Amino acid sequence: MIAETTAKSTTAEFPHIVGIIAELNSSNAFGHFLQRWETAIYSLLVITLLSLASYFATRKMEYSPGRFQSGAELLVSFIDDFVCSILGTRGRHYTAFIGTLFIYILAMNYIGLIPFFKSPTADLSTTVGLALIVFFYIQYTGFRELGFRGYVDHLMGQPRGVMAMTIIMPVFMLVLHVVSELVRPVSLSLRLRSNVYGDDVILALFASWGLKDGFLWLFPNFILMVLTSTIQAAVFSILTLVYFSLVLKHEEVHH
Repeated sequence: MIAETTAKSTTAEFPHIVGIIAELNSSNAFGHFLQRWETAIYSLLVITLLSLASYFATRKMEYSPGRFQSGAELLVSFIDDFVCSILGTRGRHYTAFIGTLFIYILAMNYIGLIPFFKSPTADLSTTVGLALIVFFYIQYTGFRELGFRGYVDHLMGQPRGVMAMTIIMPVFMLVLHVVSELVRPVSLSLRLRSNVYGDDVILALFASWGLKDGFLWLFPNFILMVLTSTIQAAVFSILTLVYFSLVLKHEEVHH
C-alpha cells in the first residue's frame, strides 16, 4: 500500500509521513482526520520547532552570548534594521509582525525540502490564511492611523485643487484602490503557493526517476529550491512592508 501511495504521490507531490499514515488508515476515522488536517499538522510542527528554538535562544540571555543566541540576535537585528529603513521611526512597531511572518513562512518552505515532509505553504489554505491576516491588519492600521475620513481620502487619491472639484476622478481612484486592496491577498497567496507547490512537484518528479538519475538532477536543483524558498518568504514579507508604508502617514515614513 505504501508503494501505491508513493506511485500516486510522485505525479503530484513527494510522499510525506502524514499522508502515508493517512493512507494506511484510510478505512477509519483516524485516517480521515489526518487527510483533512495534514497541512495544519505540519504548520503546528513548524510552530513547535520555532517556539523551541526561541525558548533555547532566550532562556539564558548573556552579555557574551553563545552561537545560538548570537545567531538569533543577528537575525532580529537585521529584520529590525530593514523594517525601520522603510517605515522610519514607526518601523519598530511592526518589526515583530514582519519578522514573525518572514521566519514562519521561511520555516514552512524549508520543511518541505526535507524528505517525507510537506510544506504547509504548498496548500492554498495556508497562504490564503496568511494573506488575509496581512489584509485585515493593514486595513486596521489604515483606519487607526488616518481615521475613517482620512482613509477614504487616501483611497480616493487625496484629491486637492481642481481634482477635488471633479467627482469622476476621485470616484475612479476610489474604485481602483478598493479593487487593488482586494486583489492584494489573492496575489500574495497565489504567488507563494504556486512557487512552493512547483518545488514539491519537481522534487517528486526527480524522485520518480530513481536514485541514480534522480540524484544527479536533484542536488543542483535542491540548492536552487532553497534559494527560491528564501526569496518567496522575503517577497511576501517585503510586499507586506510596502503595503504598510502606503497606509502610514507620509511624514512618518522614511523613503
